[in-house]
Amino acid sequence: MKYANIIVNISHENLDKTFQYVIPDRLKDILNVGDYVSVPFGRGNKVIEGYVLEITDKPEYDPGKLKEIIEIKTDSRLVEHKLIRLAYWMKRRYGSTMINALKTVLPIKKIVKEKEERSIVLRLDEQAAYERLEMYVKKHQTARERLLRELINEKELDYRLVTSKLNISAPTINAMEKQDVLSVLKTRVYRNTAKGTKDSTDTAVKLNEAQEHIASGIIDEYRQGIRGTYLIHGITGSGKTEIYMEIIDEVVREGKQVIVLIPEISLTYQTVMRFYKRFGEQVSTLHSRLSDGEKYDQFERAKKGQISVMIGPRSALFTPFEDLGLIVIDEEHENTYKSDSMPKYHARETAIELASLHGASVILGSATPSLEAYYRALNNEYKLFTLNRRAKDEATLPEVHITDLRQELKDGNKSMFGRELKSLMEDRLNKGEQIMLFLNRRGYAGFVSCRACGHVMKCPHCDVSLSLHEGGRLKCHYCGYEREAVSVCPECSSKLIGGMRAGTEQVEKEVRKLFPYASVLRMDADTTAGKGNYEKILSAFANREADVLIGTQMIVKGHDFPYVTLMGILIADMSLNGGDYRSAERTFQLLTQAAGRAGRAGLKGDVVIQTYKPDHYAVTAAATQDYRRFYDEEIVYRSLMEYPPVGHMLAIMIESGDEEMADNYAKTLAEALKNDIMGSLQVKDVIMIGPTDASIKKINDIYRKMIYLKSKDQDRLVSLKDKAEEYRDINRDKRIRVTFDQDPVNGY
Repeated sequence: MKYANIIVNISHENLDKTFQYVIPDRLKDILNVGDYVSVPFGRGNKVIEGYVLEITDKPEYDPGKLKEIIEIKTDSRLVEHKLIRLAYWMKRRYGSTMINALKTVLPIKKIVKEKEERSIVLRLDEQAAYERLEMYVKKHQTARERLLRELINEKELDYRLVTSKLNISAPTINAMEKQDVLSVLKTRVYRNTAKGTKDSTDTAVKLNEAQEHIASGIIDEYRQGIRGTYLIHGITGSGKTEIYMEIIDEVVREGKQVIVLIPEISLTYQTVMRFYKRFGEQVSTLHSRLSDGEKYDQFERAKKGQISVMIGPRSALFTPFEDLGLIVIDEEHENTYKSDSMPKYHARETAIELASLHGASVILGSATPSLEAYYRALNNEYKLFTLNRRAKDEATLPEVHITDLRQELKDGNKSMFGRELKSLMEDRLNKGEQIMLFLNRRGYAGFVSCRACGHVMKCPHCDVSLSLHEGGRLKCHYCGYEREAVSVCPECSSKLIGGMRAGTEQVEKEVRKLFPYASVLRMDADTTAGKGNYEKILSAFANREADVLIGTQMIVKGHDFPYVTLMGILIADMSLNGGDYRSAERTFQLLTQAAGRAGRAGLKGDVVIQTYKPDHYAVTAAATQDYRRFYDEEIVYRSLMEYPPVGHMLAIMIESGDEEMADNYAKTLAEALKNDIMGSLQVKDVIMIGPTDASIKKINDIYRKMIYLKSKDQDRLVSLKDKAEEYRDINRDKRIRVTFDQDPVNGY
C-alpha cells in the first residue's frame, strides 16, 4: 500500500505540518509529488485541497485509520505544483529533507505587512458640499472646514499630504467619513526594486552579424516549439548581453516570463540598468539584500503577472512565474551558482530541470565556460555558439604582460607591485585614465609556496596543493596523503617558504603610499557590507570619481568601464594553488575575466599578470584568451583522474561537537557504504576516499569528517547517497549532522 504526505496550506509557517492519506488503487500509477489533490479533512470530513509532498510505503499511523485521497485536481499552470515537483527532484538529486528543499524553492517565506497608499475623495455633490461647509463655519469646526475647502477645489487628496501639510488629524478624517462627507480609498502598492524605470526608453542595440546569427538561430527554434539548452561562448566584451535581450524581447512578446541569473549582487546594478533601459517596468530584481517587504512584493508581482523579467543571483531561479519561457544564466561558470546549504543544488542543473517542467529554454553564457558546460556542448547535450571578437569595432583585446615574481625578488624588488605594473600605473594616472587592481584570493586554502622559486608543496598522487593544517601538517583532501610542513624549500633550499598571505587593505595602503595624488576606491566584503554599497562604489568609479579600484573577484565579472585601460592582477597563484582539482580552471576563469575589463572602448588596454608560475597553462592561455587551448589541456587531467565532468564526485560531510563521535560515525558509515559497493556488480566503478578530516577540521567547535566517492555513473552516486541517508535515518542522532554535495565546486 502507498501513502501520500500532503500539506493543505502552502505557507512557510505550515511547511512542517503534513497529513498522511492512503493512495487508492485507481490513483497509484498516476499520482506524483506536487499534484494538487482533494482530501477529506477533520471529523466532519470537509473536502479541502492540498499538495502531495511525498509518496511513501511507510505509514506514520495505523493504516486502518487513514483516509483516502478523493481525487487529483492538478492544474499544470499552478506555480506551486511545479515548484514542489522541483523540490522533490532536488531532494533526490542532492540529498536533503523534503522540508529543506521546499523552503528553498517556495518563494513566500513569510507574510509581511502590505504597503498601501491612501487617498481622500469627496463624496458630496457641489451644492451639498457648500451646505456642509457653511455648517462647519457656524460651528467653528476649523479643521473640518479647512479639509472640506481643499476637497471642493481638488476633489481628491493624498492622505499623507492632508495629515502632514494641512495638519488634519486622523480622528477628524474618520469623523467626516462617518458623516459621508468623504471616503478614504486604500490602494495596494507594491515595493518596486526597479528604481528609475519610468524614464526608461527602448534602446535596442543593432546586433552585429555574429550576434544576429546566434539570436536568430535561438529565436527560430523557439518559434518552432523547440526548447533546448544553449551555450554562448563569447570572449569578454563580445556582446552576449545584447543577444540575451534580443531573445528575451521575443519571449516576452509571446506572453511568457523570463528569469535572468547573474552570479553576484555586485553585478545587479550595471546589468539591471541595461535591462531597464530596454524593458522598463517589466523588469524587477530579487536578491538577498532586499528587505522582507521588498522580496514579498516581488513574489506577488510575479504571481500576478505584473512583471515579465526577473533578474538576480541564484535564489531568483525560484521566482513564481506561471508561464516561464526562458532562463538565462550569465557567467554560468561562477561557483556562486552552487548552494552552500542543503540542498546543495547547482543552479545550472536545477534551471534545466525547472525549464523542462515549464516547457522553457535555457541559455548559458560565459567567456570562460565551466568545463561541465563545454564538455556537454561538445557531446551535443547543449547547442554551442561562439563569439570570437568584441562587439564594438573600436574595442580590441588588451595587451597582456606576464611578470615573473621570482625574478622580481631576485632583482631586489620585495614590493607586491612589479616594476612593469608600477610603470604602467604611473603612465595611466598621468593620462587621466583608470586602473583596476585585482587580488586573486579565491580558492585560498592555506597552501604553502616558496617566494624565491615559486615551488608549491603538492600531493605526489593527485597534482593538487597540500593544505596547511593545525599542528604543522600538510594534507591532501583527495587521497588522504599527508606529511610534515617544511621550513626550507625542497626545490631551491630557500627559507622564504610559507603560507600565502595578502589582503585588499594592504594593497590600498601601498597604492596610497606609491601614488598619494591618486583617488582610490576599495571593493571587498568590508566596504560592501551595507545595503546599496555595491552600487555606490561602482557608480562612483563609473563616474570617474576615482582613479584606482582595488578589489577581489567581485570587481572582475561583467563590469564595463570604458576608461579602464590597465588591469593589474597582483598574485595569480592564490587560486592556482588552492588544494582543489578545479584550481587551474578557477584561475584561468578569473584571469581571463580580469583581463577582459581593460580596453573595452577605443582606448588601448594593458593587463599585467603577476605570478610565480609564468609558464603554467592556465596563466598563458588566459593571457591570450585562448579557452580551447586551456580546455584541451585541462580535460586530459580530468580524464586521467576521473574528475568532473568526465566522472562525478559525491562528498559526504559528518559533523559533531564530539570529535570521537564524528570519527566513529564516519568510520561506520564508510563501512556501510563499502559493503554496498562491494555487493554491487559495478564495484570497479566506485572509488571511496576517507574518512578523513575536512580541510578545516573544526569550525565553531564542530568537528568535520569527509568521505569522498568517485564514479563515472552519477546515478550510482545518487543511489549511494540514498544508502547514506538510509543509514543516517536508522542511526539517527541529534548530535551528528550528515550533509551531501554532488560534484562539489568548493573544496572542503
